[in-house]
Amino acid sequence: MSAADLVLEHSVTIQDFPKPGILFRDLTPVFADADAYRAVIDELAGAFAGEYDAVAGVEARGFLLSSAVAYAAHKPLIAVRKAGKLPGEVLHQEYQLEYGTAALEIRPGQLPQGSRVLILDDVLATGGSCLASAALIERAGYTVAGFGLVLELAGMTGRERLEGYRVHAIMSE
Repeated sequence: MSAADLVLEHSVTIQDFPKPGILFRDLTPVFADADAYRAVIDELAGAFAGEYDAVAGVEARGFLLSSAVAYAAHKPLIAVRKAGKLPGEVLHQEYQLEYGTAALEIRPGQLPQGSRVLILDDVLATGGSCLASAALIERAGYTVAGFGLVLELAGMTGRERLEGYRVHAIMSE
């Protein structure tokens, strides 16, 4: 089975979470299946092979993807954290969610300037967290190699907002 088939088979849609009117795509059952998880990691790592020097994961589910891809590719890992979770000097970026606002942070100086960073997250909806992550990576002096995602919500504006960046989603619905 392809990674997309396995994602479709194992993912779950939950209505009215985290608030009424939102359809939440839960990919944790995909990660809980060893074959599906391996297929997802292999596809994300392979889609950008040779094009990145480090991997960044967006909190929280992006951590599950980025740590495995970084390990498999033998690359450094950067954590893109929710605001207030990192000590010391941080770069801070606010963004809009489809159901509110949030902020992300990274610690600067983790990689050599100009490093190509692959940003991984689970779902592309409005593109807010991806754009905020890209802004942080670029403000730190790195280059965004692209975005690897498990699921793209086709009815949302995410891909359009990421115009100019390479985007690879395992599946779209």
